[in-house]
Amino acid sequence: MAKHEKISEAVVRRLPIYLRYLSYLQQVEVTTVSSQQMGKNLDVNPAQIRKDLAAFGDFGKKGIGYDVDYLVEKIREILKLTDEIRVALVGAGHLGHAISNYNAYLKDNMRIAAIFDNNQEKQGKKVAGIPIQPLSELEETIVNKQIKLAIITVPAPAAQSVCDQLTQAGIRGILNFAPTTIRAGKDVRIHYADVTSNLQSLAYYLT
Repeated sequence: MAKHEKISEAVVRRLPIYLRYLSYLQQVEVTTVSSQQMGKNLDVNPAQIRKDLAAFGDFGKKGIGYDVDYLVEKIREILKLTDEIRVALVGAGHLGHAISNYNAYLKDNMRIAAIFDNNQEKQGKKVAGIPIQPLSELEETIVNKQIKLAIITVPAPAAQSVCDQLTQAGIRGILNFAPTTIRAGKDVRIHYADVTSNLQSLAYYLT
């Protein structure tokens, strides 16, 4: 496990892409796949795929490729997806609703277990079967449900305050959809999902 601590963030970000592709292969009953085929379908250099996977162990066989079921199992273990991972979502607006409903549809081990919003008119209503709670219940709920990850979908001015509440409650990973930078301690990992910025960068390539 100590070896995993030296793995770059780029590799960790590629693993879910490999997992998504391999899960699709399972659905269409493909049992083995080569790094060449993976590279072609994912637009990733096959040598990079082999290097990424080799950082965690010897999963493939020369001349045969990777056993799809086995590789799915191993990548899920690496990403710590074998057990249920509970997630809190803060911000029950349109985006929060969409994420919650999509998460319920996936039926994956990563499950939104609590939803919070400071709008009293929304509190008590359910999204994907989960009641919307006031932010005053955030810390107690996170502790009681042993939630370690959170999604922020609040307006930008409220994002830092929400981040502070989450980290104080014990959250160690945040996916931030708010269009602003937030800060937390070194033991908290923050990833950003800014749809507007991504679209703006795509606009640069328009002719």
